[in-house]
Amino acid sequence: MEQSEPQKEAVPIKLFWWNNSPNFGDDLSRDVVAHESGRPVVWAKPVRAELFAIGSIMSFVSRGALGRGSPVKPFVWGSGCIEPLATDFVKSVRSPKTVRGPITASLLDLRNVTFGDPGVLASRVHPRTEAQDDIIGIVPHHSEVEDPKIVALVASDPRFKLIDTRRPADVVCAEIAVCAQIFSSSLHGLIVADSYGVANHWFKLNKIHKKPGLKFYDYATGIERALPPPLNVGEIAKLAKNEPPGSLAYQNGIEQSQLNLLESFSTITQETELHHA
Repeated sequence: MEQSEPQKEAVPIKLFWWNNSPNFGDDLSRDVVAHESGRPVVWAKPVRAELFAIGSIMSFVSRGALGRGSPVKPFVWGSGCIEPLATDFVKSVRSPKTVRGPITASLLDLRNVTFGDPGVLASRVHPRTEAQDDIIGIVPHHSEVEDPKIVALVASDPRFKLIDTRRPADVVCAEIAVCAQIFSSSLHGLIVADSYGVANHWFKLNKIHKKPGLKFYDYATGIERALPPPLNVGEIAKLAKNEPPGSLAYQNGIEQSQLNLLESFSTITQETELHHA
């Protein structure tokens, strides 16, 4: 009997994600890329990364593309800007096929790109395993989890559940998936809720970034969602209700975004060494 040749071990994809603090949105980047590629994923410095995905990380893309001493250009898949950037780095990356949204595309003068944040694929990577329940999830930005206003809000109503975004992506996604409604100051709290079809609302507690709204509207316009201005924490209790499961008004935009991401990732892997095992 002939012995089969041993299978080659898959070569890891070198992915950059922001890892200065535990944050499920950045952790999700690794999970999504590993799932869609079928390969292991390792963190890499911007100058060594092959791929950039989830997050407002275009400044890191710029730094990595211009700072590497190699002609090999990295890929961008669904990444976004958080503020205007010099566009000189764009020629040093592989032509992006999908970025987070039209604001990013406009800031970088990108043409013929589609829109989508890879976080919207969360339900493919971590499928819902339990039915939605009468839970209203409060999903603060990772820097706000222990803020006294958040603690007081969660304690004010037994329906409220604090979802700690400093934990791994699979844990946070599972908790978001079973909620009837989500209130989030984390962009990926909204994006992951969209992925599972959970009604969600944006609230703002602290000014975390110089231009905090840019990334929210970038994503929302990419899925053709009319995103209202953020709520104040004090408004959440008045609007909280257990909403019956049903399609979101902008469900078509979510599904188109998912399709954009899958098609562009397929193109990337077919055309490049990222598909090699």
